[in-house]
Amino acid sequence: MGNQYYMEFEKPLMELEKKIEELAVMSETMDLSAEITKLEKKADKMRGEIFSNLSRWQTAQIARHINRPFTMDYLNLIFTEFTELHGDRQYGDDHAIVGGLARLDGEPVMVIGHQKGRDTKEKVYRNFGMPNPEGYRKALRLMKMAEQFKLPVITFVDTPGAFPGIGAEERGQAEAIARNLREMASLTVPIIVVITGEGGSGGALAIAVGDRIIMLENSVYAVISPEGCAAILWSDGTKGAQAAEALKLTAKDILELEVIDEIIKEPLGGAHRDHAAMAKALHEALVRNLKVLKKIPEGNLVEERYQKFRKMSRFIE
Repeated sequence: MGNQYYMEFEKPLMELEKKIEELAVMSETMDLSAEITKLEKKADKMRGEIFSNLSRWQTAQIARHINRPFTMDYLNLIFTEFTELHGDRQYGDDHAIVGGLARLDGEPVMVIGHQKGRDTKEKVYRNFGMPNPEGYRKALRLMKMAEQFKLPVITFVDTPGAFPGIGAEERGQAEAIARNLREMASLTVPIIVVITGEGGSGGALAIAVGDRIIMLENSVYAVISPEGCAAILWSDGTKGAQAAEALKLTAKDILELEVIDEIIKEPLGGAHRDHAAMAKALHEALVRNLKVLKKIPEGNLVEERYQKFRKMSRFIE
């Protein structure tokens, strides 16, 4: 995947990579292989240094990267025979959540996930990955269908949050999210949740109650965005970097708090640099976790899920 968009902290790397591209063009008329190899090694070293010392704010920026793989990308790279199912049978079809039947290594599963857009037209169509109540009701309808046919559920979480518009509130946004939490807690089939980019508050949690919760290395998961947190605490949304440190929203932070079960390492430079490599690593994790979950009896599955969420709290007196 070509990287067309560089983040602020990647600027030194951008200059080096552009120099390599220029030399590659010039090498068509002269032999510059030695110089190119030397610069590529330098770029690899710089990339390693940058991405091994990321701040929480920088990690949040990577989680939002426009070229990062979205749910539809993973559906194309990991699954086969995907058939999208539409609508909540009450109000309409929400394009911010996609879902349907697919096969994982030949096994039928139900896949549901947030979907963002890359260009302006698609961003508007997908509502920037922010679902309305009908999106969550669609997700629940598909989960119930999966339960009926005894199919495992796999969800991909990547949203800034549930859509906060007046229409969404009028149609029962809070109730739709709360219902999903309750219903997912008691679903009798295995549920694997993957935080692929932004895990934003209740908008994420509404499809994130599962038996195994996985985060990609540069994804984030928090009760509020850093900018939203800064706006509330200091009336200044530009203090997002400061808020990100306080929120402890990175995969490493969340694993230490025992909210998730596993972190999937990303290709060097982030998932947006190599969709295929990221999908391959995620595919392995999904197959491995599903194999374990399928061996757990139905009754035990629900009880273990209940206990998993019960013990997440930390109390300091």
